[in-house]
Amino acid sequence: MVRPAPYNSFTMNESGDLVDSLVTASRVLVAVAARSLADLDEDVTLAQYRTMVLVASRGPQTVASLGQLLSVTPATATRMCDRLEKKGLITRTVGTEDRRTVTVALTESGRDLIATVTARRRRDIEELITAIEPAERDVIIAALTRLAEASGEPSDAQWALEWDL
Repeated sequence: MVRPAPYNSFTMNESGDLVDSLVTASRVLVAVAARSLADLDEDVTLAQYRTMVLVASRGPQTVASLGQLLSVTPATATRMCDRLEKKGLITRTVGTEDRRTVTVALTESGRDLIATVTARRRRDIEELITAIEPAERDVIIAALTRLAEASGEPSDAQWALEWDL
C-alpha cells in the first residue's frame, strides 16, 4: 500500500513529530469515541453527539450559532437539530421577540446520554493510561491541557459545571 505524502513540510523536524503524534492520538481517541456511542440504545452519530456536547459545554445555543460552531450551514444545523429533537435529546424554543431565532437546549435524556458516553470514554481512556508510566503522565497532562487551551475547549471540570446546573 502506498502511503500519502506528508501533509506539510514539518514532518522532518520536531513540529512534524508532534503533529504526527497528535494525529495518531486523535485516531485513538476517535476510536474510543465511536465505541462509546456504539453501545447506546439510542442511535446517535458522532456528529449528533458533538452537537449535543457543544450545547452541554456552552449552554443553550441558537441554531445559527450551532451551525457556526460546527462549521456547517444553517440548513445542516437545522436538520441535525430536527433529528436530535425527534430522538428526545434536545428541545427547541422559538424566540419571543424574533420568531426566526430558535434556541436549542438539552433534555434530561440528552444529559443522561452525555453522562453515559462520558463515563464509558473515561473508563476506556483509564485503561489506555495504565500503559503509560506514572512519571510520564504529568508531561502528557501539561501538553494536553495546553492543547485544549489553544483550541478554546473548556477543561473537563469546567465543561461539567456548564451543564450540571
